[in-house]
Parts: sequence; structure tokens; C-alpha cells
Amino acid sequence: MSRRMERVNVLVRQKLSEIISRDMKDPRLTPVITITRVEVSSDLGRAKVFTSIMGSPEERISVINALNSASGFLRRELRDQISLRNIPHPIFVADDSLVKAERLIQIIHDVRAKDVSQEST
Repeated sequence: MSRRMERVNVLVRQKLSEIISRDMKDPRLTPVITITRVEVSSDLGRAKVFTSIMGSPEERISVINALNSASGFLRRELRDQISLRNIPHPIFVADDSLVKAERLIQIIHDVRAKDVSQEST
């Protein structure tokens, strides 16, 4: 990935985070929404926005749906705040890497506890 695309990804992530926390009033949005990363296509047509959401699976689905339904609003707000020739259309997806990492850490702890209990016997 080029240096320019990395800067565009970071800029879009920062601006979307600000807009969501400051300007969106949708009741489906939980207070803990984190944009973990953004992948803007090379033609700047789309931005895949990975979002980590604290809450139940139903709440996560509801938040992703709310963000995707507000993508036109978010794109207009981005256009006002970013000076790019093309403003990417945001597509929100759930980033479950934190959940997977937590599950992996739990498995490691379980295996270590099992090894310790087997050594003591």
C-alpha cells in the first residue's frame, strides 16, 4: 500500500470517528463504537470501515445497520471536512478481531492452567 493511501485511510478513520461521536443522534448507536481501521479502495470509490462495538451480537448488528443506513450522511460530512477529489462511500463491517483475540487469550490461559495442574499432580 502506498504512503498516500495509508494517509487517506488514517484521515478517513479519524474524521468518521469524529462525525459519529459528535454529529450522529441515532438511538441505535451505543456509546462505545470504535473504528479500528479503514481500507479505502485505490480509486477512492469505497471505504471499508472496520468497526468494533461493545455489546451483544444483536446490538452489534443494529449498530452496523444504523451506520450503513447513515452512510450518505457520513459521506456528505466527509466531503465537507476532507479535500479529496473523490470522497469514498463508507461501508461498515463488524471487526471481530478483538473478540477473537479475547477468546484466544482465554484458551491460552486454560491450557496453561491445565499444564500447571498436571505438573502439581
